[in-house]
Amino acid sequence: MPTVPLKILIAEDDELFRLGLKMRLEQENDFEVVGEAPDGEAALELIRKIDPDIVILDIGLPGIGGIETCRLIKQHNSRLLVLVLTSHSQSTLFKRLIEAGADGYCLKGINCEKLFLAIRSVASGASWWDSNATEEIREAIAIQPINLTPKSYHSLNVNPLTSREQEILALVSLGKSNQQIASILHITPGTVRVHVHTIFSKLNVNDRFQAASLAIENKFINNSNS
Repeated sequence: MPTVPLKILIAEDDELFRLGLKMRLEQENDFEVVGEAPDGEAALELIRKIDPDIVILDIGLPGIGGIETCRLIKQHNSRLLVLVLTSHSQSTLFKRLIEAGADGYCLKGINCEKLFLAIRSVASGASWWDSNATEEIREAIAIQPINLTPKSYHSLNVNPLTSREQEILALVSLGKSNQQIASILHITPGTVRVHVHTIFSKLNVNDRFQAASLAIENKFINNSNS
């Protein structure tokens, strides 16, 4: 049975960039660009009409601006996903994006494959934060990755792992393979791989053992069943 394409709305004021992004996204079988908006007001109006799955949002929009657009999108529908794709990378930006409810952040110039991974990651229920954003968050809470605690993240209104990521990491800590996790959770192995990649990025680790050890140490997951 064919996969239903992910319905994407692009909110971007640069017409050439928007066109190029649309053309590249539509080369992927699981993406469908269902709307384009040059500003926040137009994006909000389109959302009410076409009900997209995810909004790819530039921050530097004219009018109400990208951050306020993100906040209003989430007020309208908290389940509608927002992936920020922008050239802005100020150190104060990331906390504002998190507070506005953004599900992820990428810098323009990211290679296409990584952008596609970010979109699929967000669509699968994970989040995606560019390495610059991750580093800014760590600097803002003034601690090293190994010492991250849930309390520290909460001080920035950031939950380091989503409930699905915690669920997957708990199974990783029990030594389950991606295939076994997929079977247990009734999802595809590809979805598990996306989640595991995102977990590694969030926790700044390189393998499953490091991820499980750090998560258990900082009580990101409950390993009472191990």
